[in-house]
Amino acid sequence: MICAADCKKVPLLEFQNLDYPVAERDFFQQLNFSITVGGLIGLMGSNGAGKTTLLKLAAGLLQPKRGRVLLGNKDISSYSGRKRAQYLAYLPQLLDMNAPFRVAELVSMGSYFSQGQQHFSITEAIEIVGLSGKADAFLSDLSGGERRRAYIAMTLLQGGKLLLLDEPLANLDLKYQLELLRLLKQICRDKQISVIISFHDIALASRMDRLMMLKNGKLVADGKPEKLMNNDIIREVFGLADEDIPSLFSGFIKVC
Repeated sequence: MICAADCKKVPLLEFQNLDYPVAERDFFQQLNFSITVGGLIGLMGSNGAGKTTLLKLAAGLLQPKRGRVLLGNKDISSYSGRKRAQYLAYLPQLLDMNAPFRVAELVSMGSYFSQGQQHFSITEAIEIVGLSGKADAFLSDLSGGERRRAYIAMTLLQGGKLLLLDEPLANLDLKYQLELLRLLKQICRDKQISVIISFHDIALASRMDRLMMLKNGKLVADGKPEKLMNNDIIREVFGLADEDIPSLFSGFIKVC
């Protein structure tokens, strides 16, 4: 595995020698990595690479067969669900986009887990995600991108230092994808929150602070995007032929 991660900081989240079975075989085997406070971390890989499973393990929703997931230097299984939610928030790919709530009502639900530890007020969380003026709007009246941002505001209100977002860019137009990534990078910088975001589009990889690239349950590469975005790694992670590679890099968007 190629690794350029900073190992000097105290980990916020750590996988230690983790094994996890899928379809009666060990899918993740001896998986090791750590996440420190602050930074937008991209989790990339083709369908079936293990991105969603990894995020669920990180959230404590799945338990490893062997090894440990540490959250703040404690085994994640030692936390109650409510206590764990004070450290991290997990947002699945499939959301109830037509939930019968107003934006402010949805966002306020994040405070249930915070126990007064949140970084933002409801109003601030709504402003941060760019929904000022729509606090009283029903989710059903918002665009798809706005609804996802409302759910992200809800996770911000929990007050945790780690956000786990599974495919939050799915089905969004490019404009809303870029707006959401700018928002997440700003939150990481300003509030020293770490965000792990799974996605598919390698044209957006340069906007990450760190990339973790999976293939069939293996962490193939881990480090800065500028060091990992090369022909050999892309070919290995996505199983591409040589003739498919050159066109992928010609249209990369520069980091904002």
